[in-house]
Amino acid sequence: MPGKLYIISTPIGNLGDMTPRAIETLRAVDIAYSEDTRVSRRLFNHFDIDTRLKRFDDKTSQHKIPEILNHLAAGSDIALVSDAGTPVISDPGMPLVDAALNEDYEVIAIPGPSAATAALSISGLPAHAYYFGGFLPRKSGKRESLLQSMDALNATLIFYESPYRVVKVLQHLAELYPDRQAAIAREITKRHEELVRGSLAELAEEFDQRKASADAGKSATIKGEFVILLSPLKTSIK
Repeated sequence: MPGKLYIISTPIGNLGDMTPRAIETLRAVDIAYSEDTRVSRRLFNHFDIDTRLKRFDDKTSQHKIPEILNHLAAGSDIALVSDAGTPVISDPGMPLVDAALNEDYEVIAIPGPSAATAALSISGLPAHAYYFGGFLPRKSGKRESLLQSMDALNATLIFYESPYRVVKVLQHLAELYPDRQAAIAREITKRHEELVRGSLAELAEEFDQRKASADAGKSATIKGEFVILLSPLKTSIK
């Protein structure tokens, strides 16, 4: 029998979010491929998972995909995990899943944490429909074009951002849509989890002040992974 490919979600911060099914599956598969084996090894050690780990990221995926398909053909069960959250979702893995499906291998999701949906659920913004865009383009022109193409969407927009660019991105968003209601989720499920809501102008000012304080050595509140949520243009927070 051919092997199966498991796409396994892992905690985005709090290890208590690791599901029993994810632990059981990771113990049972023959090989687990991971974005960063050092990160995954710490997780595996915590849950006493001794499955062999191999690297799979954007730099290695092209030559690892044929390797994984060969393992599946030989009957080995394979798991794919990312550093945190759900693989493939703004993380490496889509070409592997596509290749496995094209070869008629069974691909099974082991669902779990996702920063995008976790942030949406606590944001207070409309959740009837949403658009997840991963990371916004780094260049302001491309960023503006992308956002304007979605102005008519009756959906909350969700993006990831790093602590190194979040202030610059918020300032640009505030220039484009100063009164647009938004929310910033930071360090979800971790000790310093935080949600900040307001207009984009207010959020840009808030995090600009935080960066200035952090640069002065008075605070570390600009650290962490960020989720930016933008309300539909005609919606306000009540």
